Order: sequence, then structure tokens, then C-alpha cells
Amino acid sequence: MYYTSTRDKSVRVTASEAITKGISPDGGLFVPTEIPKISMDFIKELIPLSYIERAKRVLGLYLTDFTADEIAYCVEGAYKQGKFSSDKVSPLYKLADGEYILELWRGPTCAFKDMALQLLPYLLTTASNKTLKDTEIVILVATSGDTGKAALEGFKDVPNTKILVFYPVDGVSPMQKLQMTTQEGGNVGVCAIEGNFDDAQSGVKAIFTDRDIEKKFRENGLAFSSANSINWGRLVPQIVYYISAYCDMVESGAVSLGSPVNIVVPTGNFGNILAAFYAKEMGVPVKTLVCASNANNVLTDFLKTGTYNKNREFYCTVSPSMDILISSNLERLLFHLCGEDDATVKNWMRQLSEDGKYTVTGDVLEKIKSLFAAGFCDDNATKQTIFEIFNGYGYLCDTHTAVALNVYKNYKACTGDNTPAVIASTANPYKFSASVLSAISEKIKSENEFDMVEELFEKSGEPVPPQLATLKGKSPRFTNVCSKENMKRVVFDMLGI
Repeated sequence: MYYTSTRDKSVRVTASEAITKGISPDGGLFVPTEIPKISMDFIKELIPLSYIERAKRVLGLYLTDFTADEIAYCVEGAYKQGKFSSDKVSPLYKLADGEYILELWRGPTCAFKDMALQLLPYLLTTASNKTLKDTEIVILVATSGDTGKAALEGFKDVPNTKILVFYPVDGVSPMQKLQMTTQEGGNVGVCAIEGNFDDAQSGVKAIFTDRDIEKKFRENGLAFSSANSINWGRLVPQIVYYISAYCDMVESGAVSLGSPVNIVVPTGNFGNILAAFYAKEMGVPVKTLVCASNANNVLTDFLKTGTYNKNREFYCTVSPSMDILISSNLERLLFHLCGEDDATVKNWMRQLSEDGKYTVTGDVLEKIKSLFAAGFCDDNATKQTIFEIFNGYGYLCDTHTAVALNVYKNYKACTGDNTPAVIASTANPYKFSASVLSAISEKIKSENEFDMVEELFEKSGEPVPPQLATLKGKSPRFTNVCSKENMKRVVFDMLGI
């Protein structure tokens, strides 16, 4: 299995090289030169296995330059007992007939990013031993909230690595901010930027492809990589949990082997739903991929019209991890759907950079419509959905999961499609306790985030994850704020070069 670049298909690198580099030097993203296929017999063999054993089998299809022992070391370290609050790692919760919530937030930072970012440090250090001996890896991260903490926790004190995280100063929840700014570890750094997530992400990408920075890094025995989903090592673990979810659907009797499911994903950067696309392309019987957005509905418009236009108002919402107008992983989908026409993809990305918009060809739009449905909801509808789900089913969900549930409800009403659905739940509700509490309670007594956590517990009875409860009273280690123009200088200062 080799990997190529979405902007230069003459590129051929191994999985280890793709993971250590993070992004192609031409600015493109690494994608597999072919998507491996799995049969119903393969899925049948996975059904009785644990999540760890399923992950070994699936990852082995993509990481072909890793030995079986290396994959076992990585997977067993990432998902070992005690790291996740469920033995199933990503359990399914039956909400109603035909509606199953895939709880992806059982890890140490209470967000779905743990599913990949507990594994990535193992993958990256194993890969760098093959490709970058005697080099310290610098992980550079832009986050809209959850990726930052999950990456910091995953790479904390990992030998021969440093991790630097940038987040929008007013674009994350108070809980997310405190999780990042109190992070322990001798190899971590955190800085807020004046701007939104797109500014942070664009700044990180610019640093990655800056030849002067690359030269300075080489002189100091350093090399960049990424923990964002632009890194294939972040994306490939996410494919596993959709295949595993289908196995659990069959095992529970929700569907028979070979029968289709729909997959509903709340997404801003398009990585989580792209992983579901790969699972479908591999052979998992997926009927429709339902893409759910908040008021920043650039993806909804694109999937319906074929025009991507980021020239619009940016909203700070109660689902901040989806407050994104430049969805990086969409580039990978476009490469696959346009017949791997790298010149066309490169031109679309140039138009996006220069004009803020592009329009795909009619045949690509036709393929998109055959694969995806899309919808969005605003904050009022998000909170109303939290209220309805809690009152109707006794299930407390976070603001991002609520977006998915709302969009799925509207999708069913419009289409009459009652295919059993897997609905991705991306965060524990206590990460957004103020918004969730205001959705289910008319009167709020508390004035700060942590008092709201306690009040939400009293109202819902849902246990508070200890890793969030113990944040109360902690003082931040990292308080720096920079302009997006000064991110390069901040990186050098953090690294002492």
C-alpha cells in the first residue's frame, strides 16, 4: 500500500512516510493509491472480536510497512484497559428502534478525537523510527477545541516529540480552554490566536510548507508532523470505528449481515465523515452518509450545489468544534471522486485560497449526491433537540451530537428513509455544560462553568467524568495570545530556536 498527494499523483510514499510528514511538500494531503476492499466474510470474522483485535485487522490493510507486532504494540497501547470508560471502547447506545448512537467520547479527554489521538503517538513514533532516525518530531496542531486537548494528552511526555497547539481565543468552550491551558507535560505548548479556527489552520499549513522553516528545522535536528486530520495517521484510526460499529449492529441484531445502514456525522473539517466514506468504499454496506452542520453550513451548501464558498458570515455557536469554514479533508474526497485528477484538485484549492470559492464539475456533483445527504441547524434547534432527547429518552447529549440528531430527524422526515442509522456522538455533554444545561433547564442558578457542571449533574443524574471534575480550581500554565501573523515566531520561541 502506497500513498500519493491530492495535488501531485506522481508522489509515492509508504504509510510511515505519510504519517511522519503529515502533509505533502506540495501542500496536498496524502491518500491511499487504492482503497482496500473487505468482504462480508471479513466482517463476519471481525464480529466476535474485541475492538483491539478488530483495529489490528483493519489497520493492517493500510499500514503495510508496519509489521504485525508493530501494529499490535500501537493498538494495544492506545486502547488498553483503563484508558476508555467502556470495555467496548466505542459502544453503541440504542436510542430508539433503528437509531443507534455511537459513543466516541469514552476516552481520556471525553471527545471523539481520543479514538485517533491515543493511537497516533504510537503510530508516529514507530513510523519515525523507520524514516527519521535521530530527529525530534514537532507536532503542530490547530484546534477548534477537542483536537488540541486530545493531541496534548496523547503526546504528553512521549520521547523525541514536542507538541504545540494553537486555538482561537474566543472560539472554544471554557471547559475546552481549561483542558488545554492546564495541560501537564514537559514537551507541550499552547497558544491562543486572535482569529477563528480557519485562521489557525491556515497558519499551521503555511508553516508546514515554508521552505525557510524546513531548513531551520533540519539544522536543529527537528521535523514537522501534524496531529490534525490532515495527517493520514489521524484519519485511518477513524475508519476502524465505523467498521466496528457495523459489526456491533450485526452482533446486536439491529441489522443482518450485508444489510445497509445510514451513518450520520456532525462535522466541520470533514474528517470524521470522510472516515465513514472510506469504510463505505471498503465494503461496509452504507446506504447514505448524512453530513450534519451547524449555522456555519458551508458543507451543506457544497454537498447540495457543488459550489464551495467560504465568503460568508462566521458564527460562534454552541457547537464550537464545528465552527469551521474551510474543511480541509474535503480535498481528499474530491481527489477520489474526480478520478484522481490532481491538476483539477490543485486548481480548486488555488481558487479557494485566492477567491474563497470553487465549483466542481457536474459529474463530481452527481457522485457527491449519490453518496451524501446534508443538512444543518442553528443554536435554537440544537438546544431544542437536546431537550427533546433528554425528555423523550432520558439520554443527555452534547451540542454536536444534537446537531446530528436534528439533521437526521429532518432527513427522515423529508425522505422517509427508515434504514437503521449509526449516529456519531462526538463529545461528553459535560464538555459543553453551560449550553447543555440551558437546553434542559429554564432557570440556571450557577454563574460559572464548574458550578454548572454540578447543577447539570443534579438535573440529569448523568455521571461527571472525573477528568473534567478535577479541572475545577486549576490554574492555567499557558496564557499567551498571538496574532495569526506571528504564529511562526511563537513556534520558534516555544522550541527555543
